[in-house]
Parts: sequence; structure tokens; C-alpha cells
Amino acid sequence: MKPFHLFTFSPFHSFSNWILFGWLRFKETITEPLPEKCIIALAPHTSNWDFIIGNLYSRARNFHCDFLMKKEWFFWPMGILMRKLGGIPVYRSKQMHSTDIIAEQARQAKSFRLCITPEGTRKAQPEWKKGFYYIALKAEIPILLYGLDFAERRIVCTKTIIPNGDIEAQMQEIKEYYANFKGLHPEQFSV
Repeated sequence: MKPFHLFTFSPFHSFSNWILFGWLRFKETITEPLPEKCIIALAPHTSNWDFIIGNLYSRARNFHCDFLMKKEWFFWPMGILMRKLGGIPVYRSKQMHSTDIIAEQARQAKSFRLCITPEGTRKAQPEWKKGFYYIALKAEIPILLYGLDFAERRIVCTKTIIPNGDIEAQMQEIKEYYANFKGLHPEQFSV
């Protein structure tokens, strides 16, 4: 991916740690190891705060993770900051084979971590996007299921999915994992 990432392995580590775990009082329950190559599925996604918490967490734990975000966030000058943070714009109107392109980048890269919100929107969406699954399947990398629970102020990752091609069964397994997490706006989350 990109050779330089703003705020990675810097003094922002301690500051992010203090903000997230001190001031905001979040806790973590992480049992899954973080491999060099993976998709991080983050849900529920009900607020722009999810982005802030996710970025604080990756900085606090000193790892870099790129993320997909709709192209509308990449206006000037915001686009410069988004790209430095690891943002990759998504052009929804174009017919592209972006899962193939991203999977190939993952295969070629020495290190590849990409965070995707499976719902694809902050509104209740029972039909989740499957692009994250196809990227992982094509690149032969695991999907780590990270939950963001605002009710308990907890970041959780206790399950890894190894894509096997049975997308319907594995998507159901993923949705069941996230069923009890409460987003900032729980009414906007649907499995």
C-alpha cells in the first residue's frame, strides 16, 4: 500500500492510548492475534464516532490499518488527511472490480490490513455488503471480527473467520457474532 502513514509509531501512540482507555474509558477484550495480512471487519457501524474510536485504537495499539470510505469524504483539504490516515476512496457509481484489485494488492504486499464495515452504511442495513469477504477469500487472508460496543465501552475481537467459499453460511456466522453488540445508535444496526 502506501509507504508513509501519518501518526503510526509516533508520540500519538501514548496520546491515543490516554484518550481511548483513559478519558473515554474504553476497555478491550482481544483474544485473536493480529496477523500481518488480514481484513478487519468492524461492526456495528452506526456513527462517525466509530471511525474516530477505530483510529484511536489502531494508534493506541501501534498498528497501521487502511480503511475504505466513500469518496465524498476525500474533498480538499480533508482528502489529504484521510489518505495520510490510510483512507482509500470508494467510488460506488463506477463499475469496477475493486475486490479483485484490492485482493491482488493484499497478495503482493508484505503487510496488509484493511478495515471494512460490513454494513457499508451508518443506517440499519439487514443486507450487508460482501466485498470484504470476497477480498479475503481471493487474497487467502483471514477476517478478524472486531466489535465496537458503546453500551459497555468495549472493543472486542474474539473470532477469526477463514473464508472457505460458503459465503451464505459464513455471513450468517459473522452476523450472529455481532448480534449482541450495541452501537452508539443501536436502532441503526440490523443483522
